[in-house]
Amino acid sequence: MGGRGTFAVGNKVPYSYETVGTIDGVKVLQGTSGKHGLPEEAHSSVAYIKLKPDGTFHEMRFYNEHHYLITEIAYHPEPNLNNGNRTENILHVHEYPQQDNFRIRPAHRITKQEYEKYKKFFKGVPKIEKW
Repeated sequence: MGGRGTFAVGNKVPYSYETVGTIDGVKVLQGTSGKHGLPEEAHSSVAYIKLKPDGTFHEMRFYNEHHYLITEIAYHPEPNLNNGNRTENILHVHEYPQQDNFRIRPAHRITKQEYEKYKKFFKGVPKIEKW
């Protein structure tokens, strides 16, 4: 996959991700040169996972049938959802309602239903006991 998981003006772009494993059938990607997030577009999968260096879940992205990013589940500080706290990791979800517009991404704390559906991917994330 290229820098953003795409092709540049019809030319192949060097891969900037590599698959380093899978969790329940979903590819775990790692950057090949420096830090980065997961791709905004996917060509071969409907979801990808990124882990923190210690192996803890960091984020998971989901793509529609046209391979565009539609949803992201993340485990990192999100001050807008956590009373301004910039140090405590929280599980939350970003929706991407507009194709190719990555600035508009409303966030909400993960719901119990979302948590139950995806918890098998949350490697190293403390279990949520209270809702």
